[in-house]
Amino acid sequence: MRKRVAVIGGGIAGLAAAVRLRDLTPPDTEIIVYEQSGALGGKLRTGELAGVSVERGAESFLMTGSDGAESAAVGLVRRLGLERSLVHPHRVPAALAFGGRLAPMPAGTLVGVPADPSTLGDLAAASGSDADAGRPVLGAGDDVAVGELVRERYGDEVVDRLVDPMLGGVYAGRADRLSLEVTMPQLAAAARVEHTLSAAVRRAQAASRRVPGQPIFGAIEGGLSRLVGAAAAASGARISLGLPVRELARTPHGWRLLLGPAATPPGYSPPGFSPSGSSPDTRTDDVDAVVLAVQARPAARLLAPIAPVAAEAVGGLGYASVALVALALPPGTPLPELSGFLVPPSEGTLVKAATFVTRKWERPAGAPVIVRVSLGRVGEEERLQFDDAVLADLAHRELGELLGGELPPPATTWVQRWGGGLPQYAPGHRDRLAAARAVLPPGLTLAGAAFDGVGIPACIASGERAAEDVSKSWSA
Repeated sequence: MRKRVAVIGGGIAGLAAAVRLRDLTPPDTEIIVYEQSGALGGKLRTGELAGVSVERGAESFLMTGSDGAESAAVGLVRRLGLERSLVHPHRVPAALAFGGRLAPMPAGTLVGVPADPSTLGDLAAASGSDADAGRPVLGAGDDVAVGELVRERYGDEVVDRLVDPMLGGVYAGRADRLSLEVTMPQLAAAARVEHTLSAAVRRAQAASRRVPGQPIFGAIEGGLSRLVGAAAAASGARISLGLPVRELARTPHGWRLLLGPAATPPGYSPPGFSPSGSSPDTRTDDVDAVVLAVQARPAARLLAPIAPVAAEAVGGLGYASVALVALALPPGTPLPELSGFLVPPSEGTLVKAATFVTRKWERPAGAPVIVRVSLGRVGEEERLQFDDAVLADLAHRELGELLGGELPPPATTWVQRWGGGLPQYAPGHRDRLAAARAVLPPGLTLAGAAFDGVGIPACIASGERAAEDVSKSWSA
């Protein structure tokens, strides 16, 4: 009998799961991707500004994994026949903006954690004690906040001026709240062997085995939305947009999805809704397996009736909200010879990072100078509550101040908001996730950034593993 699989969530994790399911399951398997918004891709969305392609979400992906092999993103690019469209950023350095200056990003750090803090010069002074206490820095199976470990061993300045802005650039989070195991797994593994943090950093760096001269980051010519479209096409999935999955229930042979707008609150009966609170658009769909590739809270809501322990384990994950502002400055606007910069939270700006798009990526001659500015960190949601025009003006003003001078007015701008867009992995996240997966009923799997880490390769690998688990459950 023909199998049917539901992939709930049309971000890159869900689409990667759909492609892998197509490769692993019989040709007549029906795959349905349910995406409650009106578009696939999640945070992969290519926009346009003044005739130039500018990403409205994730900008690029790592080319290799920690083991030196090609990343899951590159593997998917090859599977989709897009390898000839791979492009790489220019080799332009980045900087840290603090104290009214742009300081070059120090070499030889691991997500801001140096192997030797004495090499940082006046950027940050080490004040902790990294002495060998005769045992590994981290116990077997233990997890700590990044900031807790680095503050103890290297002191506050290393965290505040280096690690915090680096983690803020990726997660919009704070080092004192983010799991070492999730954000720096190589360092966590090394810290369970080495007796000092400096030795652990060196071990983690040696284990990465990057080939000198090999590009670190990649993207797709024409934008990452091409990756989204190619994945959807290759999956052969039926795409359902704009219709949320409201409920998930077990049946004797699989799963039943209840689809439709949210239920009406008691006592409220707007036109078009039945007195029972259900929309006339509500319908059900029966499938044999489900890949749940949505954020933590929607996942917990769907899991609660069928796997309450799993729902509780994943439902507590917090998120940070951010906004991206793209500015098209007049051609010839002078910018430093940098790819961009990061801003430590101690500077007090809403701007946490900036990318000089026209320096970092190949762009047509004579094109406007494009700068993409990232605003907001965890806990700063209220500071983002301006309308788009005010937020763009704020980004423009703070950018000029951080660069040390007033910038010319932009010809045009856009603002992209990602409300609750970036997971905040507290220490112990991996253990909580393992406990959740252990109690899931057969034929139900989890995928995506909420569970297995941010970044395009992590999301793709997560989706592919979920698809493999579905396939294995059928062959068992």
